[in-house]
Amino acid sequence: MTRPVVGVIGNGFLLEKRFQVQGAGERNLAAVAEVAGALPLIFAGKPSISDIRDLLDTVHGIVLTGARANVHPSRFQTEPTPKYEPYDEDRDEMALSLVEACVAEGVPVFGICRGFQEMNVAYGGSLHPEIREIPGRMNHRMPRLENGEIHPDPNVVFADRHEVKLAPGGVFAGIFGKDTIRVNSLHGQGILVPGSRVLIEGTAEDSTIEAIRIEGAKTFALGVQWHAEYDPQTNPVNRALFEAFGTAVKARQSGRAAPRLTAAE
Repeated sequence: MTRPVVGVIGNGFLLEKRFQVQGAGERNLAAVAEVAGALPLIFAGKPSISDIRDLLDTVHGIVLTGARANVHPSRFQTEPTPKYEPYDEDRDEMALSLVEACVAEGVPVFGICRGFQEMNVAYGGSLHPEIREIPGRMNHRMPRLENGEIHPDPNVVFADRHEVKLAPGGVFAGIFGKDTIRVNSLHGQGILVPGSRVLIEGTAEDSTIEAIRIEGAKTFALGVQWHAEYDPQTNPVNRALFEAFGTAVKARQSGRAAPRLTAAE
């Protein structure tokens, strides 16, 4: 084996209203292969099919992708409402346990959008179903036409839409070499209360949490609210993230100590 292996979590959905399938977006796979320099391997986000112990014995890193479904509110002691739907409770069970296992065992883990939210919930944090409804917040959802339909041009949908201010001297500022970046925005739900080991490393102009790291992690354990997988081949911000993840994954494969990514605690 020459390339390290990165597990990419699958999402459960119904194909053609008949077939229950597990799938992952191709851009996530391409980002892992083309920028992180690893072999992407989709695994089922379903505990009855996947086994975390066997999985972590096989892969050198984990990507928790974005998804249509949200984390079920019961996972953060909140009553369900239609705003939180749809759900994928199998993925909840798989991902939340996986986050803690990765951090405990020093396996690099990268959370994107839903994955970012899962990292927060795994450590006892909570989410809000509609960040835009909090006073003073902007609409972080994807652009739509006047008739309410999603904008047909992906270059518009995934365009950089707002700034993220990074913690000076933090991990993200070190990766990017600056304290402010611009990112895309395609989410309704977001972090409300950070989890016990979740450290905020980046916020949008309206104070929405956009970048986190897990305190005390031995290796890459970062999450971003934006869709970094969309264009890391051409976007220098997203490229830097996947390259840093790739460096940590390769260190895991070789048995070397991972480069220190955590800021001074």
